[in-house]
Amino acid sequence: QVQLVESGGGLVQAGGSLRLSCAASGRTGSTYRMGWFRQAPGKEREFVAAVSWGADTGYADSVRGRFTISKDNAKNTVYLQMLSLKPEDTAVYYCAAGLGISLQRGAGAYAYWGQGTQVTVSP
Repeated sequence: QVQLVESGGGLVQAGGSLRLSCAASGRTGSTYRMGWFRQAPGKEREFVAAVSWGADTGYADSVRGRFTISKDNAKNTVYLQMLSLKPEDTAVYYCAAGLGISLQRGAGAYAYWGQGTQVTVSP
């Protein structure tokens, strides 16, 4: 089992920035892929960014060039740096972990999920 705890969400004006963190605990010794997803009110959960065990990264088209995913293996923590935020980025952001080394964009590749952190971007 892996437990994930997100932090760093909040309220920010359009054009601002936030950095989300996801701390993993439990059975972190295995090889995991990590991802960030988000869900806006009335919408389905969608892929935002992912990082493979080998540190390859992938992004949704809507955030590429503005968001950066990174990880610190020593701290068992994954980050999502978000720049140039837009009101349409408003959502609950979820951290996810899945066994395996490859980068994956589908939610089904992730078995473990955090509780989510709210990001609200005002116009």
